[in-house]
Amino acid sequence: MRITVLTVPECPNAPLAVERVTAALAGRSAAVELVEVLDQAQATELGMTGSPTVLLDGVDPFAPAGAVPSISCRLYREADGAVSGAPSVAALRAALDGAGLPETAVPGDCCEADALDAVGRGGRGRRAPAERGLRAVQQAVLRHFAATGTAPEPDVLEPVAATAGRSAVEVLDELAREDFLTLDADGRIAAVYPFSAAPTRHRVRIAGGAEVWSMCAIDALGIPAMLGRDTVISSTDPVTGDPVTVTTDGGTPVWAPADAVVFVGQRPGGGPAAAVCCDALNFFTGETTARAWADEHPEVPGHVVGQARAEEIATRTFGSLLVP
Repeated sequence: MRITVLTVPECPNAPLAVERVTAALAGRSAAVELVEVLDQAQATELGMTGSPTVLLDGVDPFAPAGAVPSISCRLYREADGAVSGAPSVAALRAALDGAGLPETAVPGDCCEADALDAVGRGGRGRRAPAERGLRAVQQAVLRHFAATGTAPEPDVLEPVAATAGRSAVEVLDELAREDFLTLDADGRIAAVYPFSAAPTRHRVRIAGGAEVWSMCAIDALGIPAMLGRDTVISSTDPVTGDPVTVTTDGGTPVWAPADAVVFVGQRPGGGPAAAVCCDALNFFTGETTARAWADEHPEVPGHVVGQARAEEIATRTFGSLLVP
């Protein structure tokens, strides 16, 4: 299934619509595309009846009777009568079910879906909720990493947490419990996906920013999508030790070697992504070495994905994290 979110440029409800679509999917496989509609003619062509409009395989399941194409703001009435700028998660889930989207991944994709469960928090996404200061503190931590390459101390985050009437320690503890970040034994930030405070296999140089470490290959690919900046990712093939680089220039990634792939795996047993999958999502110079690594690690079920698919996963996971 292809899910298209049609919006006018800078629509304040576009991020909310994408976030709720992701939550409604809950790990189910579907291509989600955000399309900006620039004028009335394009709205008529694409079937947008207000911004945002959500299409499931080209069909608007929420279109009221007599709706006409429009680039105006669109509001949705929820089950309790409240009005929102996007369909509710429950309404989206019902629409997906009605459109016939399977509850689980289709055969042949199950390994990849399982492996990505921890990456995307079981379909709940990596963008923290706005309530209780969670998103504001998460975004402050992400911006600090992007600017400095290091984790902020909790006292740096106190003014941000205070706007929600909480302490930084309280907010960080909740973010850690929900696996938006990890803390060390002293309560300091060890990682906030996609960044790591400690060296890893994956080094990312951000244009106009810092050099940072990422938690895994997917996280590294998510950094340019999240920041909207060019990056140079430097990693190594775990089997051969040969370098793998992904250089984003003008938003277009170029991989070297040209046949490089990503293995997406997850250790069984559950737990935070840092523990169960971050060391099992790596770049490889080609499918041969990726499958060799998988054969050597039968305890890590997973899937080899190509470059386009790896970029899609990364964008879907991290692209909205810094949206206001």
